[in-house]
Amino acid sequence: MLERRHGRSSARPASPTTEPRWVQVLLILAALGFLLAFLLLPLVLVFAEALRGGLEAFARAVTDPDALAAIRLTLLVTAIVVPLNLVFGVAAAWAVTKHEFPGKRWLVTLIDLPFAVSPVVAGLIFVLIFGAQGWAYPLIEEGWHASLPLLGEVHLQLPKIIFALPGIVLATVFVTFPFIARELMPLMEQQGADEELAALSLGASGWQAFWRVTLPNIRWALLYGVLLCGARAMGEFGAVSVVSGHIRGRTNTLPLHVEILYNEYAYSAAFAAASLLALSALVTLVLKTWLEWRHGESLAANHRH
Repeated sequence: MLERRHGRSSARPASPTTEPRWVQVLLILAALGFLLAFLLLPLVLVFAEALRGGLEAFARAVTDPDALAAIRLTLLVTAIVVPLNLVFGVAAAWAVTKHEFPGKRWLVTLIDLPFAVSPVVAGLIFVLIFGAQGWAYPLIEEGWHASLPLLGEVHLQLPKIIFALPGIVLATVFVTFPFIARELMPLMEQQGADEELAALSLGASGWQAFWRVTLPNIRWALLYGVLLCGARAMGEFGAVSVVSGHIRGRTNTLPLHVEILYNEYAYSAAFAAASLLALSALVTLVLKTWLEWRHGESLAANHRH
């Protein structure tokens, strides 16, 4: 009796989250089936359709002048948008996590705004502001004239924004600017300001504290956010579609070029162009997985918040 009681008392209680073996296998198979049906299979089909006509047809589709113009524009927009979001994301995360000021909650809410607003609506907002009927269009058409005491006559005129590169950049910046800031804020909040204060007390300037203390602590989360921001910038469709005007060779990014080819029933060329986007997504996924594998602890701190 004593041994039986002792055996019962020493037995480890079953975990309330432990499921039967068959339930675990069923859940794993369901997850794998979902990934196969909605992720891997479409990805394989994209590359299969792109290469259906052979390598020569694939090369001809991706080296078409309109395709090359779309690729160049996509890379140019990404090269402009990512540094802008990098500066904004670091500054916003620094302000939110290291300082207390009126309107802090409003700033955090505004950072999350693109997650709640449809990209198409964002594009329409820019059209209403900078389009031919927008309130800012006189600044584009006629400019702003003023007579200043020291500078004399001043004439300021905005460049063409809608159906041009500035509009595409603005729309892409709007839909991508939360990514870097949102990756940095939880980590910087967890780290606190003790190390920066210690550096300042030892005589370091504000910039020295940032470059030598803050930046090394957030570098991997920063790179993670840059990857996500770049991937979203290259694949953005809705907002860019509204402000671009779909001008071949001028304002068509790669996703818009894919849509035009598909609507014209040029399926092989459309899938060839789409395979370039899929390839960039795979490269981003590989880099993202490598970062999570090598620096999982610092990145996991972000996603626990």
